[in-house]
Amino acid sequence: RSPSSFTGSFVGRHFEMIHRSYISIVKVISIFIVTLAFLLPHFSHALTSRHHGIRNCQLAASSSIPSSPSITSLKTNRRTISRLSAADDESVTTNSESSNNNAIPIDGSLWPDRFPAQEHCSRCGLCETSFVSKVTDACAFLGEGMARMDSMEAKVHGRTRELDDLAWSSSSSTDSSSSQKDEGRFGVLQEPIQLAKGTETKAQWTGCVTGIALSMLESNMVDAVVCIANQNDDDSSGSSWAVPEPILARTPKEVLRGRGVKPALAPSLKVLDEIKNDRTIQKLLFCGVGCAVQAFRAIQVDLNLEEVYVLGTNCADNSPTPEAANNFIEKGLNVKSENVLGYEFMQDFKVHVKTTDSYVTKPYFSLPGTIAEPSIAKSCLACFDYTNGLADVVVGYMGAPLDTSSRMDESFQTIAIR
Repeated sequence: RSPSSFTGSFVGRHFEMIHRSYISIVKVISIFIVTLAFLLPHFSHALTSRHHGIRNCQLAASSSIPSSPSITSLKTNRRTISRLSAADDESVTTNSESSNNNAIPIDGSLWPDRFPAQEHCSRCGLCETSFVSKVTDACAFLGEGMARMDSMEAKVHGRTRELDDLAWSSSSSTDSSSSQKDEGRFGVLQEPIQLAKGTETKAQWTGCVTGIALSMLESNMVDAVVCIANQNDDDSSGSSWAVPEPILARTPKEVLRGRGVKPALAPSLKVLDEIKNDRTIQKLLFCGVGCAVQAFRAIQVDLNLEEVYVLGTNCADNSPTPEAANNFIEKGLNVKSENVLGYEFMQDFKVHVKTTDSYVTKPYFSLPGTIAEPSIAKSCLACFDYTNGLADVVVGYMGAPLDTSSRMDESFQTIAIR
């Protein structure tokens, strides 16, 4: 070929190659833009959620569950109460203190949407304090959640529960103690479960929890008691009977404010900063349900207390809010809420309601689904620590006998000593 024809052919081929490359690049860019348009909303939502979580919770770097205090014991009223001594624990590190001090508590009015566990949040109160920085490791409904109990149980009680009795067999060992035979279902037991009645006439049951708390405070075993009171004890209308208020009780009169079961989610841990900042409190009794106790156990070393006791209760179903509890009583049971003193889901599969002038019972299964479903918190449906496995002593009614004619304030309760 002549030089001119060669040149033209050479340029033409390269031009065609460049054109084809351009077309391919345009196709790739188009596919990328379409893909990005599809993924961007999802990415933006995830980024926004992460931003809100970090901004609202001020989460510090993940920290492991603190080592549990050493175990000792003492005798009180012919009953053994496990005692946790924090004297040998290391002081909270400077970094940990700084993390807590910088953490911004979440406003309780933003529950549940702005809380880390959202609709599964049991509102234990931890996130409403500077200890919100510990939430990823302490919350019973985040991450490993209640699965942490497997390791925490050994640290708190010195051993895990005996599980051999979970599957019954006629060949089961006969030399096991009666307490070990119940451990698979009720948790670590130092001795067989006891039946008891209290002597408190104004309690919802008979006052077992109130009596233990009073005796510990009056005998100077503790400096203060964390318990849940009604928001307004002097409310003659009765509208606040279901409104829980966490208090740090220092006198018998204040402990008595905690009488009765509060049917709505209660922020027991909301007083943590008050405890930590008050150095006159060195010996503490914490009263709470399972989810709150798990969170408390995870951070108790950071309180720098000399002695910590945990008095737990059995817990099955709470209403998400006081309004839901009132709605359950009025529309589900046809009882005026202003007359209610307390109610409970009992062993006979009935709801028992104490009022100012009567005692009402109604079978669970007769309740309309439209009332039952919104009356139970999502956190309670996701919980499996009904027996409060990390408390030192637990008062409840799981396994307790109930006569068909019995009332709450006439019935025995169980006491599990761990």
